[in-house]
Amino acid sequence: MTSFRGSKMISKTAIIYPGVRLGKDCVIEDFVIIGSPPRGYNTGELETIIGDNAIIRSHTVIYAGNRIGNNFQTGNKANIRELNEIGDDVSIGTLSVIEHHVKIGHGVRVHTQVFIPEYCVLEDGCWIGPNVVLTNAKYPRSKNVKELLRGVYVKKNAKIGANVTVLPGVIIGENALVGAGSVVTKDVNKDTVAAGNPAKIIKNITNIKAYNSR
Repeated sequence: MTSFRGSKMISKTAIIYPGVRLGKDCVIEDFVIIGSPPRGYNTGELETIIGDNAIIRSHTVIYAGNRIGNNFQTGNKANIRELNEIGDDVSIGTLSVIEHHVKIGHGVRVHTQVFIPEYCVLEDGCWIGPNVVLTNAKYPRSKNVKELLRGVYVKKNAKIGANVTVLPGVIIGENALVGAGSVVTKDVNKDTVAAGNPAKIIKNITNIKAYNSR
C-alpha cells in the first residue's frame, strides 16, 4: 500500500512503489524513483518512510526500506540504497551515493558527489564536504571482504572538508575538523584539526581564526 498524506506536488514522471509512506507537503520532482526493491526482496516487502516537507529533486533514486525523517532534501540524481536510517533536517547533495545500512543523524549536511558506503555512521550535525569518499573495505577483493567491512564513524558536529578520503573503521571525533584534500588513516580526536596525507593533528579547534580575521 502506498500512502501520501496531503503531499504538495508529485511529478507525473515520478515512480512511487507500493509500500512507500510520504508525509505531508512533500515535493517529488521529475523522474524520481522511491521504494524500488533491492535484490532479494519483492515489491512492497520493505516499507519506505519519508517524513513531512521532503524535497526530492529530479532523477533521485531511493530504494525500499529507508526510514527518513522530516525536512529531508536531495540534490539532483542522488542515489540512496536500502535499509538506511536518516534523521530530520538532512540534506544529500547532487550525485551523492549513500549505500545500504547507513545511519545518519539529525541536521547532517552531505554535499555534492559524496560516497558513503555500508555501515557508516554520521551523527547529528556533522558536515561532509563535496567529493568526500568514506571507505569500508581495507583490502578490496580479499577473502571474506564482505564479512570484514568496517564503516567510518563521524561523531557529532564533525566537519570533513572537500576531497577528503577516510579509510575503513576510522573515527572522526566530535567537533573535529578535517582539512580539504586529506587522507585520513587514523582516528581524529574530538575538538582537533587534522590535515595532510596522511592526516595529522595540527591544532585544537579553538585555535582556528575566523575567515576574515587579521
